[in-house]
Amino acid sequence: MITDPIVTRIGHGVELHHHRGQRDAARDLFAQVWDDIGGEQGDPLHICVLAHAMADVQDDVRQELMWDLRALAAAGLLTDERVARAGVALPVAGLYPSLHLNLSECYRKLGDLENAREHLRRAQATIGALGDDGYAQLIKSGLERLTAQLDPPIT
Repeated sequence: MITDPIVTRIGHGVELHHHRGQRDAARDLFAQVWDDIGGEQGDPLHICVLAHAMADVQDDVRQELMWDLRALAAAGLLTDERVARAGVALPVAGLYPSLHLNLSECYRKLGDLENAREHLRRAQATIGALGDDGYAQLIKSGLERLTAQLDPPIT
């Protein structure tokens, strides 16, 4: 169970976006949280989770990419101990499949297929850090979809 109040606020924004269709409200909430945590000077956990969520509410793929890169950089500063203290069920390694999947998708949208394939490979290489729950299945299906888009079968 999430015990960190900032991560809880970010979760509320994710719910606004994904479950209520209130993308603008989520983006506004994320912007407020970004200010509250001190932006780039904030706790790497907060930066990672917030940037990962903020990327999903961007209208411009270049902004989405910027946020996704910020999330990946912050993940590199995290420890399993810090993540566990916040009540996050995943170890740090469990964050990487989704982070790389999102980066791969951004690069695909931008037409940078080399970077798209590289991040897809990184996501596939780290998928073992996830269990076999609904979240893992969501990421795995995203990887399958993106693999088909990046490497369509030859007919």
